[in-house]
Amino acid sequence: MAVPLRLALFDCDGTLVDSQQGIIVAMREAWRAHDLADPEPEAVRRVVGLTLDEAIARLRPGVPPDEARSLAEHYRAAFFRQRQSGALEEPLYDGAADALEALEADGILLGVATGKSRRGLKAVLERHGLLRHFVTTRTADDGPGKPNPHMVQAAIAETGVEPGNVVMIGDTSFDIQMARAAGVASIGVAWGYHPAEELSSAGAGAIAAAFPDIPALVKKMLSG
Repeated sequence: MAVPLRLALFDCDGTLVDSQQGIIVAMREAWRAHDLADPEPEAVRRVVGLTLDEAIARLRPGVPPDEARSLAEHYRAAFFRQRQSGALEEPLYDGAADALEALEADGILLGVATGKSRRGLKAVLERHGLLRHFVTTRTADDGPGKPNPHMVQAAIAETGVEPGNVVMIGDTSFDIQMARAAGVASIGVAWGYHPAEELSSAGAGAIAAAFPDIPALVKKMLSG
């Protein structure tokens, strides 16, 4: 009997790469452009994974639409300047590359579902030599963001994998909520921006303590 197609979807920020510093700096510059007090770093980390518009709305509740658009524009410009100057640091988490290789060797398709823009995702994956691994990449540019199930559903439609053979791997409750809404399994990671207990409470089927744990957890979760 042929082995069914299986798909492991990864979040990017806080799961594959530690991008918090660049995000915090860009958000701070956007706030300063509007003469606002710097947003708290922990508050910024809490919204990583959401689309930029949703992140700004949560950081600045009740923000007028014009101001929200301007903050987003300043954020994008600040982030782009970091990348162009070489100041942007988005280091790959230890063990990530080996885990992707192991999953691919086991015949598992790989994808990304992220709140990043497509340009930003492509830049970071190319920088770390990871783009070749992923057969599907869904971004904030492609439709509704997390925790809406759209990105997972689009990845399923693109790859033809049955929902029961898909697992979402991420570091925030938004990832886990998205997976649940799409009817797929989920694995929370303990090294990202939301506490492991929060991921468990959101419904994660397992928690990975370190990246080398991921291949075995994925294979176990998709074995049935």
